[in-house]
Amino acid sequence: MNEKAYKLLAVQEGVSNGEAKRLIDDGFVYIGGKRLTIARSELEADTVFQIERPKQVATLHEDDEMIAIDKPRGLESYALEKRLGFKLIHRLDKETSGVLCLSKTDDFLLRAIDEFRQRKTTKRYLAVVAGAVAEERVINLSVLTFKGSKAKSVIDQKRGKEAITIIKPLQIEGKRTLLEVTIPTGRAHQIRVHLAHIGFPVLGDAAYGGKPYKRLMLHSAYISLLGREISSPRPSEFAALFGS
Repeated sequence: MNEKAYKLLAVQEGVSNGEAKRLIDDGFVYIGGKRLTIARSELEADTVFQIERPKQVATLHEDDEMIAIDKPRGLESYALEKRLGFKLIHRLDKETSGVLCLSKTDDFLLRAIDEFRQRKTTKRYLAVVAGAVAEERVINLSVLTFKGSKAKSVIDQKRGKEAITIIKPLQIEGKRTLLEVTIPTGRAHQIRVHLAHIGFPVLGDAAYGGKPYKRLMLHSAYISLLGREISSPRPSEFAALFGS
């Protein structure tokens, strides 16, 4: 007799139904190496799950005014804001990992937001895409975001906001390219929608046409902010494909 996936997982792991559903929704549950995406899917009672537990949140930098953490993929930025008790200076998509900065004071938050607004902050990401990207490229296409239960962005030169993405190929292995991505602007899903538009969606980015993978291969690797320079090491999933 079949049963809903989250209920089977709850029994197997000895957790509540709610916790089991969260693990599936957050992308930490696999069956035979394939990610389980629908918590209510009907599965056989003897299904065996593999769990990839969320990593601990490491501190990359901390001083009297701010803290920068190494956000694991699968955790909401706002949930981390609530957990740490500080205010988000910027945010990362749930499935994006890497440097996330929070302010300890209102004054620092205002100064940081102003620096972002004046484009004095440098933000660099790592992204893995399918296909060979041969040369550096600047993508300057306006982005329009529709906000609902889940945000969705599109290219819209008339109604969208200015969005600039600079991509630089670092390594090409087989049919995949590791890109360094710099964004002077910070629109919702900007990197993802820009790369999809030029035919190189991020690996694992189902929302924008990316090939299935065990995670969204997008990582916030470096931020310079008000005199601080903060880096996050290359995640294991990236190192497995391209080395450390």
